[in-house]
Amino acid sequence: MSVWWVASARAGLRDWVSRGLPWCCGSYLRRYSEISSARSGDPRASLEPDPLLFNEEHKALRESLRKIIDKEINPFSDEWEEAGQFPAHKVFKILGQAGFLGVDKPTEYGGMGLDFSYSVAVAEELGNILTGGVSMAIGVQSNMATPALTRFGSNELKQQFLVPTISGDFVACLGISEAGAGSDVASIHTTAVRRGDDYVINGGKMWITNGCQADWMCLLANTSDAPPHRNKSLICLPMKLPGVHINKKIDKMGMRSSDTAQIFFEDVKVPCKYLIGEEGMGFTYQMLQFQEERMWGAAGVLKPLENLIQETIDYTRQRKIFSQPLLYNQMVHFRLAELATEIELLRALLYRTVAFYIKGNDVTKLASMSKLKAGRLAREVTDSCLQFWGGMGFTNEMLVSRLYRDMRLISIGGGADEVMLSIISKYMDMLPRKK
Repeated sequence: MSVWWVASARAGLRDWVSRGLPWCCGSYLRRYSEISSARSGDPRASLEPDPLLFNEEHKALRESLRKIIDKEINPFSDEWEEAGQFPAHKVFKILGQAGFLGVDKPTEYGGMGLDFSYSVAVAEELGNILTGGVSMAIGVQSNMATPALTRFGSNELKQQFLVPTISGDFVACLGISEAGAGSDVASIHTTAVRRGDDYVINGGKMWITNGCQADWMCLLANTSDAPPHRNKSLICLPMKLPGVHINKKIDKMGMRSSDTAQIFFEDVKVPCKYLIGEEGMGFTYQMLQFQEERMWGAAGVLKPLENLIQETIDYTRQRKIFSQPLLYNQMVHFRLAELATEIELLRALLYRTVAFYIKGNDVTKLASMSKLKAGRLAREVTDSCLQFWGGMGFTNEMLVSRLYRDMRLISIGGGADEVMLSIISKYMDMLPRKK
């Protein structure tokens, strides 16, 4: 595999590395970042290629991305958390110039043309961002709003929407969920009715990541009266069109640095040529998009959870209770060892899933298993670690508190745990049969 892109990315990084931007995070985040960076040669958190999936090129890609994270993102994490939004156009432009928004996208549209394992490496490295909302928003831009457009969209559509999304000139969002239809995608009510050469769109979308700043939306809407799984289509919807109303930025429990919007559509006219692929195939296309989203999401929890366990080890080693370090209590170090083992099991499952996927296999079952395990493990690790931090962990200035709030979304977004269980059960032929 050629490494031309590594040299390109590093050349683009020279200016950023030399800037020496000031830190503005709190002391605990500075300490966290110092520990995390210092561990690059530590066997506990090494960036050595994983022989199961990664090679030296994956490692080089991750190292280049880490430089951007440390210089352009982490110093501002506290500021963005407090503001409830980060400057998506600015951050995405930096990432786009370095090629990180189109790692697995075709070179003719500005991507790197690599396989999906490189996107997983990027997702894993993005877990070193100190605020989950930013890494989630990047994932929406690179691997949630664009797979269907890349695979099924016309050349004209890709030139108009995919190219500027990969370069970071456009911010993208994904419009699937509605107030009454989250994980139950077949029950959405938003309509796109053909009138001449246009679709006229009415309805609304809820919990839209990047929604307040987006330039376009990959919208799922009902385009006919056919049965629910055959009446939906994906449409590229420019967000500045008349009739698109951003009703509000939603105040969330976690992922606070990412803007999340409620959006309404009132007689919005979109050219029919903005249809992605075939009309009526939107549900199928979106199910395919979900596979990448779920693998990407599972990859994204690995580093935060690993880093949190190490932070907890460091804290409990110096925190004394009853005249000895808290870590020396068997219940504490056994629990942390158990959780670290679970993270490695999740990694093995995910890498196996990705290995099958890049060979062209259907990984719906394995991707659902990975997403399910990631969500449940995220809850388990953050809850256990917060307990060991005690009262300190219950304060907002601590990393464990932020991760406890941010990671809770993994079991909800992109398909709730219960939906993952239903999919797995279907593939195991265990669901009740229709009479």
